Amino acid sequence: MIDPWLYPILTSVAVLAGFIDSIAGGGGLIMMPALLFAGVPPINALATNKLQSMFGTATACANYARKGLVDWRSNWVSIVLIFLASGAGVIVVQSVSSKALTLVIPLLLLAVAAYVLFSPRMSDEDAHERVSAKSYSPIGAAIGFYDGFFGPGTGSFFTTTLVGLRGLGLTRATALTKLFNLTSNVAAVLLFAIGGKMLWLLGFSMAAGAMLGGWIGSHTAMRFGAKVIRPLLVVLSLGLTARLLWSYFAG
Repeated sequence: MIDPWLYPILTSVAVLAGFIDSIAGGGGLIMMPALLFAGVPPINALATNKLQSMFGTATACANYARKGLVDWRSNWVSIVLIFLASGAGVIVVQSVSSKALTLVIPLLLLAVAAYVLFSPRMSDEDAHERVSAKSYSPIGAAIGFYDGFFGPGTGSFFTTTLVGLRGLGLTRATALTKLFNLTSNVAAVLLFAIGGKMLWLLGFSMAAGAMLGGWIGSHTAMRFGAKVIRPLLVVLSLGLTARLLWSYFAG
């Protein structure tokens, strides 16, 4: 049972998480510790975080789509596979310990931060496409599975691979990341709901905050582009790396 006074606090945290998530991903880095600190059991925290994130991501995705930055048609194969893979991740996480991932994922996030810092491709200019939209779909599915299973850093992984492999400019990659994140979140929410893991009242309260944060963040990203997305990707990747390593070695 969550104390009533925690609802406005967690909703306020969701505003910040939604803002960060709509630009660089990694909102879970803020929201999950807050939920756990409030006394929400881990599996319920994961489920409820997906619910609020879904609404915030949907708001950001709609804003990007209205600006013509989301290409729905050419990415439908990735959308289907990400949905299925995320659902599979949710099923697996309810029966398998994810502790080992807290040591492996920081290494991947460090690689993301290094790529964003040193790659000249991390700009708003589109570059040569190394893989097609359909060829990218297995990679998207793998990230979708990870999102359903564990989650932190998913947005960073989507954005970095879309820039590095699909050749998208950073703002367009961020916009498409929101579509893929939304797909993954919808699948996760459905399965967590079926499994009875959702704290609905808390989730919808936080969703209101996430939507506000997502609206502000997506408009900020579209206005300032790579100038704001690039540093946030680096900070979030390094911050999440430190958080996961601390959690691993602290027990």
